[in-house]
Amino acid sequence: MKLLLDTHAFLWFVTGDPRLSRRARRALEAGGAELYLSAASVWEMAIKVSLGRLVLPASVEEYVAEKLADGFSMLSIDWPHAAAVEKLPFLHRDPFDRLLAAQALTERLSLVSADPVFREYGVKVIW
Repeated sequence: MKLLLDTHAFLWFVTGDPRLSRRARRALEAGGAELYLSAASVWEMAIKVSLGRLVLPASVEEYVAEKLADGFSMLSIDWPHAAAVEKLPFLHRDPFDRLLAAQALTERLSLVSADPVFREYGVKVIW
């Protein structure tokens, strides 16, 4: 199964945080699961680190590079993803979430997220 992780789900998974649901953890740890991190999440983490709202054990660049070496795949932001945002209903203002929804729909990925708004976009959510 191809899974795109929302930023919080990524952070909770890699740190073993108990806020990650059991269902999500099982899906992420299942054999054959392909785990994707969006460049939008990297951007979001970089902003939060620069504002002091997120602390990582290394720079964002080093931290993400380590996780890619551990088996995550990077999902770049391509123009079809950005253009797909236009078709989404304006349910909330978070540009990162809107882009993740567009990526999940465009690439036919299930999204691992605790945020219920993604279901309203028609995204298959695992939580």
